[in-house]
Amino acid sequence: MRFDVVSVLPELLHSPLQHSIMKRAQDKGLLEVVLHDLRTFGLGRHQQVDDYQYGGGAGMVMMPEPLANCLDQLIAQRHYDEVIYLTPDGQRLQQGLSNQLSLKENLLLICGHYKGIDERIRQHYVTLEISIGDYVLSGGELAAAVLIDSIGRLLPGVLNDETSALFDSFQDNLLSPPVYTRPASFRGMEVPEILTSGNTPAIEEWRYEQSLERTRQRRPDLLED
Repeated sequence: MRFDVVSVLPELLHSPLQHSIMKRAQDKGLLEVVLHDLRTFGLGRHQQVDDYQYGGGAGMVMMPEPLANCLDQLIAQRHYDEVIYLTPDGQRLQQGLSNQLSLKENLLLICGHYKGIDERIRQHYVTLEISIGDYVLSGGELAAAVLIDSIGRLLPGVLNDETSALFDSFQDNLLSPPVYTRPASFRGMEVPEILTSGNTPAIEEWRYEQSLERTRQRRPDLLED
């Protein structure tokens, strides 16, 4: 799977994608992330990519010309299943959406900056707008890293145990159950006896009940869905 990411500050994405699971996925050839510096398409001697907004108001807006030139060049080279703009007013990122996007082959991500991108780019190029939460970041780079990680870990072969992702929180609208590891006794606190019983059906039933109860307590809205 390939991600092309357009950003004014692509260096912000280097560290999140060059460690741990995402790095191993790229080393295995299961995931490809290509960063594109929008400033190489900037206008004039200073490679300008932003300007004041029409109508006045605080904050700069990313200009349409550099973005359009960059997107045209990328789209001419390959077909993208989705052109995604990371924005606070987009569709909320949830596990089901990550599952759907993990089945795609090529995704093009646009990282906003300043007050965002010119509306005409959104209307003409963008096919999907995604928000990672009801808050505002300095730019879309960290949101892009979150999106890539949430999708990338679902690709076959990325996780050592491919069934692991199937039991993550939100996969079936339930939060994950509590988990334990050695030692069995820690500062007077014991691992639930059922988990050391070796009775797999009973353990799975216990985990389901724990997931259901934890979801009732912490995220009852998920059960409503």
